[in-house]
Amino acid sequence: MSTTMAVLLNGIAQVEYDRSKPLPDYQGAYLDKMDRKMETEGIDLDGNCVTAPDLGQKAQFIAGNLAHAIVTDNEAQVAAMTTWLAVRMPDLQQVKLQEEEGGFAIELDFEQPYVKQHPVQITPRSR
Repeated sequence: MSTTMAVLLNGIAQVEYDRSKPLPDYQGAYLDKMDRKMETEGIDLDGNCVTAPDLGQKAQFIAGNLAHAIVTDNEAQVAAMTTWLAVRMPDLQQVKLQEEEGGFAIELDFEQPYVKQHPVQITPRSR
């Protein structure tokens, strides 16, 4: 099983999370705080208030916030949301975000391991 979870936006990798690296205690405490806040305040999913979200609903909420953090260049929030998804959902392979009119389509992929993307250098042929 791959230890890497990736976040892709419009098919392009934005973040790669390596689960083999230990999570510092302060980050674990922050994830616990995120969970408590979602459980006590509820979450908004597609305009509906969910007062007692399950793990899947929390994951959708976190992924939506992750998408917003990526497009607004909020690196701290990107890190927190990515870490939450990788730690709370150890079988999650890829978070696939697709920009759409008025929001994002979110797919949590538990099946397909992430394959690292590499830039390709293209050299035009001389004639």
